[in-house]
Amino acid sequence: MTTFVLVHGAWHGPWAWDRVVPLLRAAGARTLTPDLGTPGDRGLHDDAATVAAALDGVPGGEEVVLVGHSYAGLAVREAADARPGAVGRIVLVDGWAGPDGAAMVTLAPASLITAVRAAAGDGTHVPAPPPAAFGIDDAGDAAWLAPRLVPQPLRTFTEPTRLSGAVDRIPGTAVHCEPATYPFERFGRSAGYRTLALDGPHDVMLARPEPLARILLDAASFKNRKREA
Repeated sequence: MTTFVLVHGAWHGPWAWDRVVPLLRAAGARTLTPDLGTPGDRGLHDDAATVAAALDGVPGGEEVVLVGHSYAGLAVREAADARPGAVGRIVLVDGWAGPDGAAMVTLAPASLITAVRAAAGDGTHVPAPPPAAFGIDDAGDAAWLAPRLVPQPLRTFTEPTRLSGAVDRIPGTAVHCEPATYPFERFGRSAGYRTLALDGPHDVMLARPEPLARILLDAASFKNRKREA
């Protein structure tokens, strides 16, 4: 059986995958949606540890596809680096990614980081931006999303990734949404991943769950085909 470990991005929660999970389960897959929204201050390494703990809970012998949306691209790669034997494939969905020592503050444009720091002020958390910041302009989807967004700890953006190099031996797919907001395709290529374009906003799992689910299922079968080749 294939298990998809679906990790949400900044300001979101496990509910971000609510429209994708039933589609994956209908195809016979198992899903886990770890929650990075621990109350209080936390950093990237805390989130990576939460993902690693979810990987530890997957029964042995299952094929694991580890999926990270947006900021979670950094967390899933660090977790996979710590548990390389537990992950069969990584999928980034408009995901931030970089080498050892990279962080959101080093990967994102200066204008975005300036805005994030200004929003945090002297505090430890960054208030959630409106749904439009995630490309959600449908009135119904925006009304569903807005009350669910939560403040994001600033340390998740400032802590540098810790990578030993083990993650580089795990095959990956980088899904980049079009029209592009940030250079997610370039991040995927730099990580050595197969890159796939998907028409849709940054929060594509909310706006276009069906085509995203198809891509995730294909990523799992692509990995298996590579092994059989």
